[in-house]
Amino acid sequence: MKITSLDIRCCRHDGSSIPGASMRDGQAQKAMEFLVYTITCDDGASASMFGFAGRSALGAGHLAAASLREFLIGRDALDRERAWQDWRTADRWWHHLPIYSYGPVDCCLWILGAEAASQPLWRYIGGVRQEVPVYCSSMVLADADAYAAEAKAVQAAGMKAYKTHPPGRSVDEDIEIHRAVRAAVGDDFTLMADPVQPYTLEEAVRFGRELEKLGYLWLEEPLPDEAFGALRELTRVLDIPVVGTEVLAKHPYSVAECLATRVVDVVRADPSWTGGITGTLKTARLAEAFHANCELHTTILHPLELVNLHLNGAVANSSYFELLWPIDTFAFGLAKPLPIKGGIATMPEGPGLGIDLDWDLIDNATFAQV
Repeated sequence: MKITSLDIRCCRHDGSSIPGASMRDGQAQKAMEFLVYTITCDDGASASMFGFAGRSALGAGHLAAASLREFLIGRDALDRERAWQDWRTADRWWHHLPIYSYGPVDCCLWILGAEAASQPLWRYIGGVRQEVPVYCSSMVLADADAYAAEAKAVQAAGMKAYKTHPPGRSVDEDIEIHRAVRAAVGDDFTLMADPVQPYTLEEAVRFGRELEKLGYLWLEEPLPDEAFGALRELTRVLDIPVVGTEVLAKHPYSVAECLATRVVDVVRADPSWTGGITGTLKTARLAEAFHANCELHTTILHPLELVNLHLNGAVANSSYFELLWPIDTFAFGLAKPLPIKGGIATMPEGPGLGIDLDWDLIDNATFAQV
C-alpha cells in the first residue's frame, strides 16, 4: 500500500455560523472553514478525513500541502508509526506546522489499515468498550441565565454532563455563572468547568474552591497549559481535579513532565491537535501508566469527532465523549449522524469509520484544492 497522492481541499460550510459573542476573540465566524485530506495508494485504496483550519482553510491547506505531500508520497500506508516518528524529526528541523496539520494524515493511515483488515477502527486499534457516555460543552454565552438555560437543555436532551466555557471577564462573574448552572440542573447532574486560561493563580484557587463547594467534576485549563509551576501549585492546593495539556505541542513528550510531577491531575488529547490517532494513543497510554485519566478533547468537526468516538472505544482511561453544543451547528460532514441515543454513543461496527463522509456537502463546500 504505497502512498501515491495527498490531496487537500479547502472548504467553507455556510451553515455553521458562530456569533462573535460565542468566541472570546470577539470575531464572528460566518462560516466554518476546514480541510479535507485524501490519501490514495497504489492499490486504489483511499481514505479521507477532515482537518481543523482555524480562520483560514486556504492558509492552513497551503502549509500542509507544501510540507506533507512530498513527505508522504512513496511511503507504505501501513507504516504509520514510522511516518509519525519521521514527521516529528522533519517538523522540528524545518516545517514547524500548526498542531492541527498532521492529525488528519495519521487518521487516514489508520482508516486505511482498518479497512484493509475489514475491522471497525476502534476494534482495529484494540477495543475496550462499545459504549461511552456523552457530555456537551458550551460556547461563550451572554450571561448566567443563558448558561443555566443551556445546561437544562443539555440535561433534557439526555446527555450525561454539561461543561461551561465562561466569559472569563472576571472571576466573580464566572462564579455566579457556575452557581446558576448548578441551581438549574440540581445536585445530581454532572458538571465541569473550562475557563480557557483567563485567571491568575490566586483567582484560579478561589474559583476552584467554589467549584468544590458546588460539586463540579473537574476544573479544566484555568491557567495556560505551559504554566507548569502555577498549575502544579494549583493542583496541590485544590481537591477538585485540575485538567490540562490539550494545546501543548509535541504530545506525548510535552505531557510527560505534567504527569511525572503532577502539573495537572488529568491530561487531554485528541486526534486533531495531538498528532492524530497515534499521538493520542501515546498520550493516553502514558497517562494510564501514571494511573491518570486522558480525557479526550472535542475535535469540533463531526468526521473528526467520529474518529474521537472510535478512540473512546479503544482507550480505557477516558470518561466521556465530548461534543460542542448546540450539536446541530457542528453536525455536518457525515452521511449519517453520530450514533448517539439517550446520551450514550455506540461504536460503529462497519469497517474503518463505519460511517461515510458526506461528499455532496464536501463538493459544495470546496472552494480550492491545494
